[in-house]
Amino acid sequence: MKACGVSTAETEVALLELPEPSSPGPGQILVAVEAAGVGPWDELEINASWDVGLRLPAALGVEGAGKVLAVGADVTRFAVGDRVLAHEAPLPGGSGFWAERVLLNADHTAACPPGLDAAHAAALPVNGLTALQALEELDLSRGQRLLITNGGGGTGALAIQLAAAQGIEVTATASAAAAERLLGLGAMEVVDYHDPNWPAEVRGGFDAALIIAAGTAAPALPLVRDGGRLCSLTSDAPPEERGITSWDLYIEPNAAQLAQLAEQAAAGTLKLAPEPLPLSEGPAAFTQVVAGRAGGKKIVLIPA
Repeated sequence: MKACGVSTAETEVALLELPEPSSPGPGQILVAVEAAGVGPWDELEINASWDVGLRLPAALGVEGAGKVLAVGADVTRFAVGDRVLAHEAPLPGGSGFWAERVLLNADHTAACPPGLDAAHAAALPVNGLTALQALEELDLSRGQRLLITNGGGGTGALAIQLAAAQGIEVTATASAAAAERLLGLGAMEVVDYHDPNWPAEVRGGFDAALIIAAGTAAPALPLVRDGGRLCSLTSDAPPEERGITSWDLYIEPNAAQLAQLAEQAAAGTLKLAPEPLPLSEGPAAFTQVVAGRAGGKKIVLIPA
């Protein structure tokens, strides 16, 4: 089958011809991929900085959407032909979503609701689950204040929407070009991160901070009130001080949460900005995303 990935940990991302996945075992499903998300985290899969169980040569990608081709024993939630979406890690078949077919655990897979096309569904899993899980851990209430760094990225934009829907007052750092978009998504204030003095431009005393831009945890910490919370998605949570709880968060597959997010996206209450590209452009898309040049769009690869 056609795929995009790596042959060895030392090779660059390239187009590949890979063997078909094995038939699904107990609790597994085989999915024909209709769209697959691309994120900066995909770079971590190559050298096993994030061990997702790749058995090289293999396709990259830990999120996507498609149709069920076959179900293994004990799978009752899905049938052949069902539309699904998932974030999967580790990958039971040793190969990811940037391919024509992928093997998944049924328990990590959510039904794709009517009205949510494959491109939008594939843009949702990693960014959406990360944002939702971070906000649940931060446990903020209506009227409390949240600082989000890199609000213009895929995770940040979804976190803004989810937080605003709960009545949380969000201040986000982003480029000036993204300000109007993020205000439209529910941010109360957007600060230009290009300004080296951006921490001085915002009113401190935040109840919590969600760190999505590397290197912003340290300057954000003084802006959090005593006894507040800081959650870092960039593995650089600073030491706790002034009673501030500080931790790093790593995404986990969760079918129930993903189903909830998919229903919101299908209803239009959670806005996504996918940019579909053919699988043949996978290597260039990977380079663009890793370099941070996606421009607020979520690139998704279309195998067909």
